[in-house]
Amino acid sequence: MTDKLKVGVIFGGRSGEHEVSLMSARSVLAALDLDKYLVTEIGITHDGTWLVGENVLDSFVNGKTDHLTPVTMLPDPNRSGIYAIHSDDKGETIQHLQDFDVLFPILHGTFGEDGTLQGMLEMANAAYVGAGVLGASVGMDKGVFKAVMQANDIPVVDGIIVLRSEFETGMDAILDDAEKMSEYPVFVKPANMGSSVGVSKCSNRSDLLEGLMDAARFDRRVLVEQGINAREIELSVLGNDNPQASIPGEIRPAAEFYSYDAKYHDNRSEAFIPAEIPSATAEEMQLIAVKAYQAIDCAGMARVDFLLDKDSGEVYLNEVNTIPGFTQISMYPKLWEASGLSYPELVDRLIELALERRAERDRTEWRYER
Repeated sequence: MTDKLKVGVIFGGRSGEHEVSLMSARSVLAALDLDKYLVTEIGITHDGTWLVGENVLDSFVNGKTDHLTPVTMLPDPNRSGIYAIHSDDKGETIQHLQDFDVLFPILHGTFGEDGTLQGMLEMANAAYVGAGVLGASVGMDKGVFKAVMQANDIPVVDGIIVLRSEFETGMDAILDDAEKMSEYPVFVKPANMGSSVGVSKCSNRSDLLEGLMDAARFDRRVLVEQGINAREIELSVLGNDNPQASIPGEIRPAAEFYSYDAKYHDNRSEAFIPAEIPSATAEEMQLIAVKAYQAIDCAGMARVDFLLDKDSGEVYLNEVNTIPGFTQISMYPKLWEASGLSYPELVDRLIELALERRAERDRTEWRYER
């Protein structure tokens, strides 16, 4: 018997950000205090198979997973935890393997950060780190998110959402609409993707056509957004009903914008913590970050990204990332460390918030009797 909390760290996943998830998971696993937690690594392959066993993360990184055990999780509060899948010539059976006190998803992008996993965990009545279904799904979809921010009088740059099916049948009309919305440059982004996967900066009509086709590889909904001459400022938010914002930091990307390669493969990108901005601007961003976090009913954690117009000094909210990167170079833990909360303390707090949120959920009555 042990008094340690049983924590399952889930990583990998069916997403273009699979490899980023592995990098984040390594940092989280290193920060978890093994005197406090009994940790199980749960890896999800590119094709969606859940695996546990010895050294799961290293096995995923090395591409050698044959020795790992396939498992599944049921959306049933009466059958909690993970179940091992056994196969023989008669078919497949499942057997309960392990329960958890808290699950810690480090799944970036689709099928992990978009509310799908969160829905299953809610059905199972599991305690888990991070936003629930609503916060995750709204935070993930850039088009819906922009509409919610506008409804809450939070400043965002102009943009339009187009469907893959629309520009496949009427590309010229889509290009015309985008050019009416904004002068060049514009940015094109998959509506449901992170880590700048599929993002293009477009300086002319030809670039825009190419950017739309690239973004549509990753989502059926594509955002075309006004480009501004901006500094990229980020804040970290932590909490449930009463969240707090960290000090701001600035990213100065190695590339023309903070692309996937600039984030994870080009060490020339620089982070400045705290950001060299006026104190009034920093305070404004902290207030907006918390307001946006609450507007989408976020929980646990989020990194909130801003654009600070170099010409006008105007502040625009760009994104709320509900499962931010946790790599060694990621801003979310670095901003909290600079705000006085170490990486291990941050992980402890996120687990506490997951348990707090589940306790609050358990207060809700699910049966109505007259």
